[in-house]
Amino acid sequence: MPGLLEGKLAIVLGIANRWSLAYAIAQAFSREGASLVLTYLGEHQKEAVESLAKDLRVERITPCDVTSEDALAALTETLRSLGRPVNAVVHSLAYANREDLVQPFVETGRAGFLTAHEVSAYSLVAVARAAAPVMTAGGSITTLTYLGSTRVVPNYNVMGVAKAALEASVRYLASDLGPHKIRVNAISAGPVKTASARAIRDFSSILDVVAKRSPLRHNTEPAEVGDAAVFLASDLGRGVTGNVLYVDSGMQIMGL
Repeated sequence: MPGLLEGKLAIVLGIANRWSLAYAIAQAFSREGASLVLTYLGEHQKEAVESLAKDLRVERITPCDVTSEDALAALTETLRSLGRPVNAVVHSLAYANREDLVQPFVETGRAGFLTAHEVSAYSLVAVARAAAPVMTAGGSITTLTYLGSTRVVPNYNVMGVAKAALEASVRYLASDLGPHKIRVNAISAGPVKTASARAIRDFSSILDVVAKRSPLRHNTEPAEVGDAAVFLASDLGRGVTGNVLYVDSGMQIMGL
């Protein structure tokens, strides 16, 4: 089978290091023939992204702070300057204050609640609005979520509530952008040893539970998430929008 994304242009937001799910998706997209635009936040992250880009089909690396309207407007212009439509967007961005992941959810302060929602949920809306004008041939927007959006996961706290808002945003964006042939979906990945996941207290115990109790009896591998993202971005996923695709070894079906 030829490259599923051959000739397509994709922007990937959220690569922090080689353990990021965003990097696994970028690898899968590159393998399938897509040209990539990668974003970074700050000089430290820029160095990491530039280093990882050497093994990918990267067309442009550009800064983007999704909490800044000016930065998002600049992103639109950068994408427009490439002179061809953007076909796929990957939004792999989430953040919550560390203290809000260790104290009881009821103790979440107003500022921490708003920060988690701005970066983890509203940023999808902002990125979709920035990218849509250059997705003139339609395409796919994919974000990353987690089971903690619909079930209480110990210590996930405010991030679970933000992910619930993110998933609702997927549905509303899918409705708004569908007439423009832009599909919007989420991948609910099982727990993976990423830098952000390690901020969750007792995260290793969650990995142990998944390995013992999930139907497939193993933890999610980043490459599995990357391949699912390829499906959603490719023509194979052309009829799929407004959905949450679980890539978690089947853990979402288990009661205990």
